Amino acid sequence: MAGTLLVGAVAQAEDKVFGWVENASIEPWGIAVKAKLDSGALTSSLDARNIEMFENDGEEWVRFRLKLEDQDSGETFSDQIERPLYREQKVRGAGGRDERPVVLIDVCMGDTVYEEQFSLRDREEMLYPLLLGRRTISHLGLLDVRNTFLQEPGCGENATYVPHDSTDDQS
Repeated sequence: MAGTLLVGAVAQAEDKVFGWVENASIEPWGIAVKAKLDSGALTSSLDARNIEMFENDGEEWVRFRLKLEDQDSGETFSDQIERPLYREQKVRGAGGRDERPVVLIDVCMGDTVYEEQFSLRDREEMLYPLLLGRRTISHLGLLDVRNTFLQEPGCGENATYVPHDSTDDQS
């Protein structure tokens, strides 16, 4: 039993600690944005405009426009992106029910690139264009809700890459 406790303590000591707001980079474009880490949300969300579904070689895809201000350069990134539809997410809130497309996108947090699920929605009225939910937070490490900006994104071409794990979909 003592060995099990020791292994658990060592694993916890190696976890990175992230604040409730962090700088992130959306890859492969290298767009620097502020991200809110929200343990109240299961799925991460990204600010997207002009969202439309279409068919590509018999598969469902999503076309959307990112309109994000790069925190480093101050320039607005406003490219149209196309991604395969990963799934649709049903959302219930005060405004009623909504269905949002979910796609896989790479995000750099700290020194690691994570391929994560992002629901697409217009977040123009929100303070943070990128919201990271529990699925993503569980891959990052620990969340310190008392602090912000504990990790700086620094993902070069040799950064560790963590592909999406479909077993997380059941959480």
